Amino acid sequence: MSILTRSFHRLSKMSKYSGTNLASLSPAEIKQWIDSFDTVLTDCDGVIWVENNPLPGAPDVINRFIANGKKLFFVTNNSTKTRPEFVEKAVKLGFNVTIDNIISTAYLAAQYLKNVGFSKTVYVIGSAGITKELDAVGIRHIGIGPDTLKGTLPETVSSFVPDPDVGAVIVGFDEHFSFVKMMKAASYLNNPDVIFIGTNTDERFPMPDRIIPGTGSIVQAVVTCSEREPIVMGKPNPHICDIIRKEYNVDPARTLMIGDRCNTDILLGKNCDFQTLLVETGIHKAADIEKYATSDDPAVKALVPDVYLPKLGDLLPYL
Repeated sequence: MSILTRSFHRLSKMSKYSGTNLASLSPAEIKQWIDSFDTVLTDCDGVIWVENNPLPGAPDVINRFIANGKKLFFVTNNSTKTRPEFVEKAVKLGFNVTIDNIISTAYLAAQYLKNVGFSKTVYVIGSAGITKELDAVGIRHIGIGPDTLKGTLPETVSSFVPDPDVGAVIVGFDEHFSFVKMMKAASYLNNPDVIFIGTNTDERFPMPDRIIPGTGSIVQAVVTCSEREPIVMGKPNPHICDIIRKEYNVDPARTLMIGDRCNTDILLGKNCDFQTLLVETGIHKAADIEKYATSDDPAVKALVPDVYLPKLGDLLPYL
């Protein structure tokens, strides 16, 4: 039996829940794995960059994927930037991408409303990343910016006059999130005909000595007081899969999802029947994979990626 034949048999045995350390495979096996996908979807923060710094080797790997003819998309739950803003950042950090390579939750939310023929006003809990995407499709909006108590609570509540033209509420990351915004969103959502969209459900962003609440924390607050469940645009919701399949004609079996979060990036891959790669430069590590793999709960076991690597740059020698 040849080396390549043995490699094929070994790779074919890698189940959707195997959690294989890609570095443990031979160079021939790794190259064969790379040849098994034509489309690459990758998260951004914690995978290809951290804040405003590219991760070692990541730009070279991404650019090599593109040069080798693979379709490539940055898929981000970050709703604070528009697609042109993501492109500006990516190019500055050394990635050879255009607006066609970017899929963001702010963009998906605006496209969703456009596709359902929405013609009213959106109340936005979020940032200019969302409102600029709404502007791009001609949808009116209100709500962004600071909005705090004016006088006493009863005075603030009594002074609020709901806009009768509001037909949707979008909740994204909002550094100005407040009791007043939560009250207004819940009031609009008390009408069952008002559409409720959440950009994503990321719980938090850990830092060395503090925790930054994520969009999911804000979305859940609105869920609780409105007693409504949102349509979620971001990972791991398969809404992204539908967009990619329809607009870009990709084959799920030959598509790779790369991420650093098992409960968003990897789970998106599983929900869409993509191949999955976890890199340990962000939230989850090999120890988490081991824990998930031993679980008897199928929902927990679904968090195990097909393969993992310490960092994306480790793929460069094989491209």
